[in-house]
Amino acid sequence: MDRLAAIATEGEPAARLHDAIAALERGDAARSLHRHSATGMPTREPLIRQIQGDGGGVLGIIRFLDFDRLCVFDPSLGDQLLIAVAARLKAMLPAERLLYHVDRAHIAIWFGPVESAVLASVELGAIEYALGEPMAIGSHTIALKISTRLSELDGKEPATALTRALAQLSMATATADVAADGPAWDTEERERFAFEQDLRLAMAGGELRLCYQPLIDAANGRVFGAEALMRWNSPARGAVSPALFIPVVEATGLADEVGLWALNTAIREASGWRAKGLGDLRVAVNVSGHQLKRDDLPTLIDRTLRRHARPPEFLEIELTESVAVVDCDRASRLLAKIRALGVSVAIDDFGTGFSSLSSLRKLTFDKIKIDREFVADVDRRKDSQAICQSIIALARGLGIRVLAEGVERREEYAWLRQHGCDRFQGFYFSPPLEASTFAAFVRDGEALAEKLAVGPRAMLRSLSKSLTL
Repeated sequence: MDRLAAIATEGEPAARLHDAIAALERGDAARSLHRHSATGMPTREPLIRQIQGDGGGVLGIIRFLDFDRLCVFDPSLGDQLLIAVAARLKAMLPAERLLYHVDRAHIAIWFGPVESAVLASVELGAIEYALGEPMAIGSHTIALKISTRLSELDGKEPATALTRALAQLSMATATADVAADGPAWDTEERERFAFEQDLRLAMAGGELRLCYQPLIDAANGRVFGAEALMRWNSPARGAVSPALFIPVVEATGLADEVGLWALNTAIREASGWRAKGLGDLRVAVNVSGHQLKRDDLPTLIDRTLRRHARPPEFLEIELTESVAVVDCDRASRLLAKIRALGVSVAIDDFGTGFSSLSSLRKLTFDKIKIDREFVADVDRRKDSQAICQSIIALARGLGIRVLAEGVERREEYAWLRQHGCDRFQGFYFSPPLEASTFAAFVRDGEALAEKLAVGPRAMLRSLSKSLTL
């Protein structure tokens, strides 16, 4: 308005005033053009000018990995999500942090020419954690799946540097995106997306829990520990099989979070076993391939044990053979560090990973678990008998323990026991138990002794008992 007043006094009110109004309208249109229609944030061009003006600095980028899938699932939710995220970001960040909506699924945070990129990294990590909290949008609760990147840019070629930073983040997370085929959403993809959302909310809502399947030492007639097994009871879906949700945990980037939760929960819940008079039992916890990629895994294990004041021999780490040999050299170094803590390492599902003995020889582990595929009907199948005898002999030659998992029948147990296997796990002894009922199983030594008895008399006694029930 000051500009209009000045023009009006210059003697050419009509033409000059018309030109000035048109210029202001063009300026408003330009400013509108460089703001996102939903969030109101400045877009790429203002960010590029800011980088040039500052002469460079640190840029953080947030990418919403499921944004395209969400938009196809329900287009209106896309804009609502962006508006909610923008409001959350503005509320949590200091005024000097500049936000830019540089692409439909990317928001940039300009930290400017800060003294330390480390501080910016810490702040970006906190933002990523905060945005991971479920968001209520209308009648929906959305658990965001995001990825972040920090880049140091100079002011010489900011447009090129910004494009490169966005491309690098997109390439790093390319497998997380699923392209939609036209406006119609395939039923299977719709269900998959809904399943993933339910699983993310299950983590936040405490729907996941651990059960404990007893580990049996037949030679000494006792329970020596338990394997912690994850269970999911969904209010909408009921009891969801681990065979369904564990692969989704791996595929959606939840493996680290879920794995650390399982480790902490298992050690915390099992810490009370000794106080209940159960003796020195150990708990076995599964480790995923994603967790094996973490160099700090041994440190995390050590800290968790210390937090709950448990000795290292209290814990056993289990990983599948196929996971262990994907990067055998790396796995060997990591497992050596874990064992150096005093924590045992077991190779699960042994014999199913198609790995070479030369690969396995590089690994340091304490126990082999014979997979249930070879245990099932081992008393009747010659091929399974040959495989089990070979694995038992291999373990004996390596000087390590062997355990047969998936034992469901007395005849399977008896055959394995008679051929040198003395450690067992399976429904024949017990299904996975709630933490509250595990103690009762351990204390029932008479019932376990009945299960462990082998030979004609024991078989006859078991048959007679079953006929009288």
